Amino acid sequence: MGLDAAEGERFAAVLVRHEDQIVKRWTELVAETLRGRLSQAELGRQVTEIHRSLVAAAGPSGMSVDGEAAGELRAVLSELSVARARQGFTATETAVSIFALKDTLRDILDIRDSPELLSDYVEFSRLIDELGLFTFETYTKARESVVADQAEQLLELSTPVVKLWEGVVAVPLVGTLDSARAQVVMEKLLQTLVDTGSPYAIIDITGVPAVDTQVAQHVLKTVVAARLMGADCIISGIRPQIAQTIVALGIEFGDIATKASLADALRHAIRMTEARPGRGVA
Repeated sequence: MGLDAAEGERFAAVLVRHEDQIVKRWTELVAETLRGRLSQAELGRQVTEIHRSLVAAAGPSGMSVDGEAAGELRAVLSELSVARARQGFTATETAVSIFALKDTLRDILDIRDSPELLSDYVEFSRLIDELGLFTFETYTKARESVVADQAEQLLELSTPVVKLWEGVVAVPLVGTLDSARAQVVMEKLLQTLVDTGSPYAIIDITGVPAVDTQVAQHVLKTVVAARLMGADCIISGIRPQIAQTIVALGIEFGDIATKASLADALRHAIRMTEARPGRGVA
């Protein structure tokens, strides 16, 4: 793939000889595809940087995206892809920014009356396709990383552990409780119990739309883990429908305190803290 040494040399010569025209036209074409979402100055800077790294990528062994001389080019294209992924551009918009170089060369070079230039243009286009695909693949990986980070942040935000008062913390759950989120709940609750030294924790499932066997198992595992840390848990938000579902599924909470509402759980926690020697509501 890519260009051989002679083709790479000719491509670099074309880029240098028509630098101003290429950068200007390339920037205009990219700007049309992005519809004003990046400033002309920023696009011009990006295009100039890619242009410079393309010229530098022409080595004695030819020019390709994975060539020895193309390290800077790969870095520039990767930086562009990651930046576009974080800014919310699509993979197509990102790759088209590279593919636009083909239209730029077609507009600037007089390939109709020169069979030699036409042949070179075909080879140059193949290299540009290779660069575009590299950009597309890099963007995809970067976007997957961004999505994973956002999902993790959402998990963190959707599972707050609140210190109500001295000795009592609460975990208000809202939405579906799957395995990944249950793990985050457990980790955050246990860490908060360590940090605060709280002997009581309220797990409120009022905002959980439905409780099935899987959800109940997640809650029970969290309670057991908290007990191993020396803390007792109170489960609140046991609505009539949820109570019927739990009975129908044969799920047993054993000696775990359960309450119909968060208010009932708070009253129970107050009584428990007041009953502890040397403890009281702060």
